[in-house]
Amino acid sequence: MTWKIQAITGELTGQEISIDRDMLVGRHQSADIVLQAGEISRKHAAFLLKDQALWLQDLNSSNGTFVNDLRIEHETLLKEGDIVQFASLKFSVLEPAQAIDVPLEIEQTVAALNQEGPAVKQPAETEMPKTTAQQMNDQGMPELTERDASVQLSRDGMPQGVAIPKPAPIPEGVDLSAIPEKQTPIAVETPVSRVEQVKEEQKNASVGLISIVVLIILAIIAWLFFK
Repeated sequence: MTWKIQAITGELTGQEISIDRDMLVGRHQSADIVLQAGEISRKHAAFLLKDQALWLQDLNSSNGTFVNDLRIEHETLLKEGDIVQFASLKFSVLEPAQAIDVPLEIEQTVAALNQEGPAVKQPAETEMPKTTAQQMNDQGMPELTERDASVQLSRDGMPQGVAIPKPAPIPEGVDLSAIPEKQTPIAVETPVSRVEQVKEEQKNASVGLISIVVLIILAIIAWLFFK
């Protein structure tokens, strides 16, 4: 059985310390539970295990050892939930969990079940219906004895005397040698894009404007010449 104490103040708050033997509490590095605080004596107190019970003893510390806010002078028996205090550092006492006694009959029943194991009935597999292709694959090729006796086979196993269907007759009046007349291709006018039309219009406008300007210049020259 292992007792524990859990720090509820100081830097060790929340940390659990196991006590499975007699343990010394103090500031010195040789202590089993080292508490680095100036108010803790070098050898402050001791936890003692007697017949699975936990006791606490003060070792003439300067600032005292307390159980539930009462300073102790002699060995004090601890129990679950007690608050032990070394100077100003407090710890909560945690009692070890008690083992549960299981009746012999239950142990034997559990052991037998573990050895044999429960019988689990496996569900029957449902056979899915086969498709036509799967049935044909299962049947395979018929034996020679099952084939039509009237069909004779060659040495290579190929059927002989099997009639080959003739092609459909050509209707009367159809000349297969006639060559169809060559058809004259129809010229398809390529549509002019809108962009090309705009460019052509701008070009025509520029030519017309230049022509007007030239005529005006010629008229001015003629007027000056005949003046």
